[in-house]
Amino acid sequence: MAPVGVIRCDAILFDLDGVLVDSGAAVERAWERWAARHKLQLHHVLAEAHGRRTTDTIRVVAPWLDAEAESRALEEAETADTHGVVALPGAASLLELLPVGSWAVATSGTRSLAATRLMHAGLPLPKVLVAAEDVQYGKPDPQPYVNAAQALAVDPARCVVIEDAPAGIAAGIAAGAIVLALTTTFAASELHGASYLAPSLAAVSLHPSAGAGGRFELVVAVES
Repeated sequence: MAPVGVIRCDAILFDLDGVLVDSGAAVERAWERWAARHKLQLHHVLAEAHGRRTTDTIRVVAPWLDAEAESRALEEAETADTHGVVALPGAASLLELLPVGSWAVATSGTRSLAATRLMHAGLPLPKVLVAAEDVQYGKPDPQPYVNAAQALAVDPARCVVIEDAPAGIAAGIAAGAIVLALTTTFAASELHGASYLAPSLAAVSLHPSAGAGGRFELVVAVES
C-alpha cells in the first residue's frame, strides 16, 4: 500500500453494486440466462454491462430487441435473486458515520432493485437515491452524479464519487467531482482517471474536517 491520501469534501456520492454491496454473482446469473436465451456471448455482454443501465447495455449488445421490455424482465429477475448479496467490507461502518443528507447513492439499477439489495445487505436507505429511471442519460454521462449532488444542495466539485467501474468513473469526472475508485470489480489498470484507488471501503476512514477545506476528511489507504 502507498501512503495515505486525504480527500476533503462536503458530501459523498456512492455507486451501489461493487461499492456498497457485492451483487456480482447475482448480476452475472441474470445476464448469463439472458445471453443464453438470445444466443449472445456472455463475456461480450458483461464487458458492456458493468456500471451501465440495463437498457443502455441491451441497446449496445442487442439493438434489434425491445430494450425497455427486456430491461424490465432482467431487473425483475435480479430483484428476486438476492442469493449472495452482502455488504462489502467497510460499507456499513462508513455509512454509520455519515449524517443524513451528507451522502447519496447514484446507481445504474432501478430504485426497486437498489432498495432490495441495500435492505438485504443490512445497509441503510439513503435520503437521496438516484436510480436508472430518474435520469434521461445513464453513466458514463454525468447526469446521475450531478442530480445526486443537486439533491443534497452541494456543488459536485465539493463531492467525492466512489466507484468501481470505468463508466462510473467517467461519469464522476464529467460531473466535476473527485473520484475514488475501488478495485472490487476491475483491476487498477482499468480504472483510468480516478484520483485515488483503494481495495474497498475498509481502507477508507472518515473524520470531521478541522479547517475550511470541507465538511469531512476521507483518509484513504491508497493502492500503489
